[in-house]
Amino acid sequence: METYNVVNTEEYLAAMTPATLTPAFNIALQVVIGIAIVIGFLVIFQSMYTAVMERTREIGILKSMGASKTYIVMAVLSESGLLAIAGTALGIGASFALSAILDNRFPTLDFVINIPYVWKSIVIALVSALLGAFYPALKAARKDPIDALSYE
Repeated sequence: METYNVVNTEEYLAAMTPATLTPAFNIALQVVIGIAIVIGFLVIFQSMYTAVMERTREIGILKSMGASKTYIVMAVLSESGLLAIAGTALGIGASFALSAILDNRFPTLDFVINIPYVWKSIVIALVSALLGAFYPALKAARKDPIDALSYE
């Protein structure tokens, strides 16, 4: 007589982790995460570069009133940091809200948000925001006040 392997739901779900399904899945997941980080960096870079170009006159006024390069760099970086903090808080809040909604809708499934991954996402968001805004901040600090004031 043939023997059958009986598995309960908990054992079945435990066997369906990415590591046990296929090892290539983890590599593909890391590649997707890397691409998302690069795209996020480029989006922040482009938006901060555009913000600096739109505020050329304001930067010229600040420089003509004696603002140092460090002050302008810190102003641009602090704006980028505040936007990153707000976006990260909204994203994490939305993740926990969605997890709670899905927990209520599907009580038999487990929707777990690992706190170490939350901390990693916070660090990645803040570092990429500051790195993405660093070059536009330097470009803003190097502007000549006369050229910036005459910019239309």
